[in-house]
Amino acid sequence: MFGSDTSGQARLVALLDNLGKGASGAAVQNLNLVLGLEEAAGL
Repeated sequence: MFGSDTSGQARLVALLDNLGKGASGAAVQNLNLVLGLEEAAGL
């Protein structure tokens, strides 16, 4: 968090890591489909 007394503003900077639900989750889902398993298995 950054603040400035001269401008009276505050800034909040955050980073969200969505890898668990992003590319890796899609890879597990696609592998399940290829192997003939339930699509949501292992997620």
